[in-house]
Amino acid sequence: MIIEPQQLLVFIAAGWLLNLTPGPDVLYIVSNALKSGVRAGMVASCGIALGCCLHVLAAALGVGALLAASATAFTVIKWVGAGYLLWMGARLLLARAPDAGGSPSMPPVTEQGAAEHRTSLRAVFLGGFWTNVLNPKVVIFFLAFVPQFIAPGTENKTLAFLLLGLLFTFNALPVCAGWAIAAAWMGRRVDALQRGMHLLDRIAGLMFIGFGLKLAVTDSPAA
Repeated sequence: MIIEPQQLLVFIAAGWLLNLTPGPDVLYIVSNALKSGVRAGMVASCGIALGCCLHVLAAALGVGALLAASATAFTVIKWVGAGYLLWMGARLLLARAPDAGGSPSMPPVTEQGAAEHRTSLRAVFLGGFWTNVLNPKVVIFFLAFVPQFIAPGTENKTLAFLLLGLLFTFNALPVCAGWAIAAAWMGRRVDALQRGMHLLDRIAGLMFIGFGLKLAVTDSPAA
């Protein structure tokens, strides 16, 4: 048995609570859902989930232990991740405001428009992936959190870790979907929010910069 039945319920509940906590991933989902609707929020969630799967695999294979033990490895990935978050924040801060006279109605669907939409969703997906995968604290989190729930006496602890890590990741998808749906609903129904979308870009940009700076000053677990 990989996990005790009563521990499984605790594991699922803890995962939901942890994923309700705002952070770079939640901010990325919400900002995309506000601007582009629920589909963009869902796509962002899938990109983040793929990043989590990579972290789980890395932790199961021992890369997480390496990051926890090596200050140099942690610092390199930390600075890459911080730089990416700062770049995203700066891009949002410097984004051009939409035309004041733009029509709120949807433009006609053309082949070129459909291709641009697919490209946009692909960019949203990749942005979610890189936002998550370049944060070394995620793999450290899995390394610290998941082993607590592996049942004593489990023979293949690597497989148990991998399965529980993937369960945590897929368990987070309903919460991420909830964030996307709520943000898209708010974006559609609050006129002031629609008009202030450019201001939201600025706020999101500042928050991404804040997360990037916070990650930049995070000490290595090996320190």
